[in-house]
Amino acid sequence: MTRGARFRQADIARAVKGAKAAGVSVAKIEIDTDGRIVITSEVPREYQPHDEYMTWKQGRGANSA
Repeated sequence: MTRGARFRQADIARAVKGAKAAGVSVAKIEIDTDGRIVITSEVPREYQPHDEYMTWKQGRGANSA
């Protein structure tokens, strides 16, 4: 016998609406087997961590691997 869902569409809509209100862009939504809703956000390019190695490599004119 199957179990009923532990979440509803309204729960997901509420979570996404809250994330967007906080200024977070939603990239992916996951729902665990226990009903937990996980929202993954996109990281804007200007907020990505600086990689000194890649800066050095680009400065030397090296091709990306």
